[in-house]
Amino acid sequence: MTDLKLLALDAEDLEVVSATTQDGVVRVGDMGFAQADKRFALLMNRYAWEIGGDRSKGQRKRSALSFDRVNAVAASEIDLNAHEGVLELLDIRFIETDAPAGTIDLRFAGGGTIRLTVECLEARLADLGAAWVPKAKPEHAL
Repeated sequence: MTDLKLLALDAEDLEVVSATTQDGVVRVGDMGFAQADKRFALLMNRYAWEIGGDRSKGQRKRSALSFDRVNAVAASEIDLNAHEGVLELLDIRFIETDAPAGTIDLRFAGGGTIRLTVECLEARLADLGAAWVPKAKPEHAL
């Protein structure tokens, strides 16, 4: 399977990015806000949901997710000083406030959220090449 490269410029595009990054594992130390560049980025080990077939455990891929035109970043229920802390990404949502501006919420398991205040939605997801079979497939109760 080839590496994914996705661009999101509206809420519908972001839903695709959110679905492909669900259950992505992120180390707190691998997230950062480059204020001068107005960019928030993170590295993750994402579960490759798009890989079908009868692989019982699937595949994880090293991926980069970035957001441009970011004015501010706020964290709720996440200790940003715990660099070795690990978070599991549940979903990403865009809430338009004053078109095209809005907020992007990255919601993590356990209730933590990173909120980005943006001039407009501009997100990129790119697989970085490394892939492996994980120890387990993510499971969700219905």
